[in-house]
Amino acid sequence: MDRVKSSMQQVPNAIPKVIRRTGGANSLELEKENFERVQAVSINKAINTQEVAVKEKHARTCILGTHHEKGAHTFWAAVNRLPLSSNAVLCWKFCHVFHKLLRDGHPNVIKDSMRNKADLTDMSRMWGHLSEGYGKLCSIYLKLLITKMEFHIKNPRFPGNLQMSNRQLDEAGENDVNNFFQLTVEMFDYLECELNLFLGVFSSLDMSRSVSVTAAGQCRLAPLIQVILDCSHLYDYTVKLLFKLHSCLPADTLQGHRDRFQEQFKKLKSLFYRSSNLQYFKRLIQIPQLPENPPNFLRASALSEHISPVVVIPAESSSPESEHVVETDDLVDTDVPVLPAAVETKFDDLFGTSAAIDPFNFNSQNGMRKDDKDRLIEQLTREIQALKEELESFRLESGRLCQALRGRVSELEAELAEQSHLRLQAVGESEFLKAELDDLRKVREDTEKEQRSLTEIEKKAQANEQRYTKLKEKYTELVQSHADLLRKNAEVTRQMTVARAAQDEVEAVRKEMQEKVKAAQEAADRQEREQLEQLQKLQRDLTSSRVELDSLKTTMASSQQSSEVLSTQLAALVSEKAELEQSMSKVEAELAVRVQELEQVQTSLATERESGVKTAEALQNQLNEKESREQALESQLVAARWSSLQGAVEEAEKIIQDSLAQIDDPAHISCTSSADYLASRCQASLDCLDRLHSARGAFVANSTAVSDLVRVVTQCGHLVGDSIVQGSATSHMVPVEQADALSESVKVCGAEALALLGQMKQQDSLAAADNGKLKAALEAILATAEKLRPRGLELQQGELGDLVEQEMAATSAAVESAAARIEEMLNKSRAVDTGVKMEVNERILASCTELMQAIKELILSSKDLQRDIVESGRGAASMKEFYAKNSRWTEGLISASKAVGWGATVMVDAADLVVQGKGKFEELMVCSHEIAASTAQLVAASKVKADKDSANLHRLQQASRGVTQATAAVVASTKSGKSQIEETDTMDFSSMTLTQIKRQEMDAQVLVLELETRLQKERERLGELRKKHYELAGVAEGWGQEEEGTG
Repeated sequence: MDRVKSSMQQVPNAIPKVIRRTGGANSLELEKENFERVQAVSINKAINTQEVAVKEKHARTCILGTHHEKGAHTFWAAVNRLPLSSNAVLCWKFCHVFHKLLRDGHPNVIKDSMRNKADLTDMSRMWGHLSEGYGKLCSIYLKLLITKMEFHIKNPRFPGNLQMSNRQLDEAGENDVNNFFQLTVEMFDYLECELNLFLGVFSSLDMSRSVSVTAAGQCRLAPLIQVILDCSHLYDYTVKLLFKLHSCLPADTLQGHRDRFQEQFKKLKSLFYRSSNLQYFKRLIQIPQLPENPPNFLRASALSEHISPVVVIPAESSSPESEHVVETDDLVDTDVPVLPAAVETKFDDLFGTSAAIDPFNFNSQNGMRKDDKDRLIEQLTREIQALKEELESFRLESGRLCQALRGRVSELEAELAEQSHLRLQAVGESEFLKAELDDLRKVREDTEKEQRSLTEIEKKAQANEQRYTKLKEKYTELVQSHADLLRKNAEVTRQMTVARAAQDEVEAVRKEMQEKVKAAQEAADRQEREQLEQLQKLQRDLTSSRVELDSLKTTMASSQQSSEVLSTQLAALVSEKAELEQSMSKVEAELAVRVQELEQVQTSLATERESGVKTAEALQNQLNEKESREQALESQLVAARWSSLQGAVEEAEKIIQDSLAQIDDPAHISCTSSADYLASRCQASLDCLDRLHSARGAFVANSTAVSDLVRVVTQCGHLVGDSIVQGSATSHMVPVEQADALSESVKVCGAEALALLGQMKQQDSLAAADNGKLKAALEAILATAEKLRPRGLELQQGELGDLVEQEMAATSAAVESAAARIEEMLNKSRAVDTGVKMEVNERILASCTELMQAIKELILSSKDLQRDIVESGRGAASMKEFYAKNSRWTEGLISASKAVGWGATVMVDAADLVVQGKGKFEELMVCSHEIAASTAQLVAASKVKADKDSANLHRLQQASRGVTQATAAVVASTKSGKSQIEETDTMDFSSMTLTQIKRQEMDAQVLVLELETRLQKERERLGELRKKHYELAGVAEGWGQEEEGTG
């Protein structure tokens, strides 16, 4: 009654409605609706966002639901509505419940869940982006569940809980060592996923505190019970499979398996030990301890020492909360095969257990109390069960005896087979002696002369085979690609077969559901009649059980008689063994006769020497024919080499002719290049000419070295043609006289190159070809390019590196000197000036002092940044070598530093004149703007090679902004002081007459016109000065040089 009440509490208001409407037209629909509602409630209670362990009763309800509907459709329908991708705790508890269903649920759960494999994979990838917390654990757990489903789909013989006997494990491999090998690899992968989850959970917990007694800790530790159950079986099966593989394969082949097992053994042993010490696991599960050392697979007898780890779950293991849950006995036993649906229904109808313990069996009896008839049925059921157990024990005992007798017969048969094998082995040895006699005849026939000739033939044949190795390799690649295409075709065919099988399975499930509906309707009609017949059937079963017990006793007697028959067969096998020993002695006598025949054959070897001489003559004729064929092939090869060389020379001529034609092309006038790039191209051409001379000499000495000469000729043609084009492009950037000389040198270079290639085209003049004239032409172009290079490039490495330090030091000194002079001027102004003038001077000089401080900070930041750039970019080279290597950047840095120092000095001079009243405020403002431009140039030159994330670069940019603000302050204070000074000098025209005013007005107009004309001329002069400054700076610093050297 308690169990029934518990079931009713789990499904409130569901069972009474079904009872009231039993037999109605819509009873099955109501049943299905109530079942889905109860399942949805249990799933939502088991999978929620609370960070507590999943309650066992809700998980068991979900498991029983899969057995009730023979699948997991309802489970997935409810789970797909949950926001698993947005809450990590919700996803973690889903993985725990799903793991339980895969282990203890109906076998069809795995098949139904494979449809959601892609969603689970995406979810695992999504949670994998999180590096801590439940997100990372969910990613690992989902990978484990996907691996578990794939393993059971590939190996359908393994149940979800992995419980198998040794016989079933042998059948899973189908007695094929390849299948056992692959199965072991898959188990290693499976166990690796389990251990990853184990380690992930432990690493996410603070083991220094008692986390196993907290709700959050139990939420993470609860799924490890399922992991421990899986790991114990996987470890046991892996050990047995490895022993089986070592009995069939060499030890070296399985070295990788042993190494991987050793690694997983250490992890599993450590995790089992750590788990057994946690208070949470001590009352829920008894964790086995692995042996101190792993099994020795190289010793076959070590298998008998292996003890399978057994995980014990106490009968009252439940969730940590003290609550009433379904008893353990009510769980479905997945160790035994699942009975068909018809048998389960019949068994439930006979014994009534499903109605008592299954909360989803709504076809239960109408009454909720047990009457006398029910108690009698239960009593008879218990008696039948006891008789069945006794009957099973008798069967097991008789089976054990029969198995022992069969084992003895197998041993005798194996011994008989061994004797037969020995007899066949003796026959084989006699055949081997015959073959050895034939070999001796051949050995005596061969003379030393024949051996030398054969050796020479083999060498020449090997040389011929090497010529055709490439063709064989091509053929092998074609065969391999064809095999790959065949494998792809087979894979596509297999996928189509799997898809068809899935479609057939869906159709079968649909038909099965229809049959279930019909069966349920018929069961509702038969239920009343069958209930009255149960008592009579039970009595008949009791009588039949007793009769079966008597027949089993008679079977035991007959088995004893069969053992006596087997004893007689054993005696017959012993006699047959004696006969085999006699036949063995006869074989030994025949072997002695064969030895005598061998001696006779050795005497006849002398007569067969003449045939060996004839064979040697035939081989010599074949050798002569092969030498003639080789000579023909050698002549063809020489012709092919010369033709390839002529082709390369002709191609080089075309390249140089195209370069000479490109010079006269009007479109080429817009192309420009730098002297540096032209010098690099000429130097590369000179180096290539040296290689051409060496390769030509090697080809003249040995005609087989044609490949190097062809390569060098082609490269030389490209480099010389490029030098011609770049020389013409460089002439567009230099004065007319130098441009004419450079163009003439380029044309002479092209003519000499064509002349050299023309000599190399003729086989007679190839050895006498001279490249001295072409080399002289290239050296002339190189000398011209060196003259045209910018003057800054003439600095040596040490001078350039020292110049950078000198200019930066000079700039710092100039700024320090300027700051000291401004401080001196400020003190002098305070002592001499008064009133408005002192106020203006103090404000201007204070702003200039702030500007000097900002410039000083900028220079210090620039030095730090340059030091970072040099340290990060020079590698093993010195600092001076780095400056020389990056000469353009170094010269820009030097120019910017000079400009900053010069601007500071000029600004101090202008401020001194303004304070003394001799200067102009405009000069001070212009100097401020010039300093701002120079500091911007310094910042730009410094940040060219700097890392964008460098702290010194950010500090330099901040200092540049400070200089800009200080410059703006100098300009503002200068304008303010100018306005104040001009206000004190206001003009007074009160005492002037009309004629004087008219005269002053005309003078003012003349002055305005003069100033406007002067302003226009000064603006034009400023533009010309800036243009010339830019042009000179470009020539000095190489701004016009491009990366490829052409415009």
